[in-house]
Amino acid sequence: MVMTNSLIRVGCCGFQGSKEKYFKHFDLVELQSTFYKLPRPETALRWHEEAPQNFTFTMKAWQGITHLSTSPTYRRAKLQWEPERLRQLGHFQNTEEAFKAWERTAVIAGAVNAKVIVFQCPPNFKQNEAAIQNLQTFFKFVERDNFLFAVEFRANWERSVIKQLCDELNLIHCVDPFKEQTVSAKIRYFRLHGAPPGKQMYRYQFSDSDLERLKNLILKDNGAEEIFCLFNNIAMFDDARRFRKMIFG
Repeated sequence: MVMTNSLIRVGCCGFQGSKEKYFKHFDLVELQSTFYKLPRPETALRWHEEAPQNFTFTMKAWQGITHLSTSPTYRRAKLQWEPERLRQLGHFQNTEEAFKAWERTAVIAGAVNAKVIVFQCPPNFKQNEAAIQNLQTFFKFVERDNFLFAVEFRANWERSVIKQLCDELNLIHCVDPFKEQTVSAKIRYFRLHGAPPGKQMYRYQFSDSDLERLKNLILKDNGAEEIFCLFNNIAMFDDARRFRKMIFG
């Protein structure tokens, strides 16, 4: 068993298999389907009611906030909108449509009582003055309620800029710990995409040595109050179970 002052949570990015089986093995899940298409509020509420009492939900924000409508991920959204309206979505644009996308996301997050909402930026959301201003305006405007916000940058943003934004806007820097180090101190949010082998990414299954490396990283991280470890690869259910056993015995 790992001895650390941090509260460690381990789970998967999405229910792999049945929810009933998942609930028997984990007390944390990141809802991924919410990125592609938001469910009805009553569906999200049912997920929350089906979960054990001490179960924790986190979720990805709907892509209408983060991704331009030209992204192929919109195919699953099946939006029948006018082109002009679609152009108002994504990249944290300060538009009515982007803020409505947030409002819809917040309703679902509230229904599942999500602790963290993850905003996954696309690779084409690159560091420039406009992007920084969009982030500043968006996160200063939206109502957070009790949600924690985590942002995953997938373009090459400067570390100093990320830290400045996270400090200014009270954001958690979400990272794959096999690829980069987070700038966040109190709360760590790790999304494990299968990064150790590089190009294999999601098709990769973590080895015991990979998981030992992750465990050692957490052991050295006694300054963190809470650490979320979310596996996001094809073998995520098995890998997360193995890691939980390694951490909790």
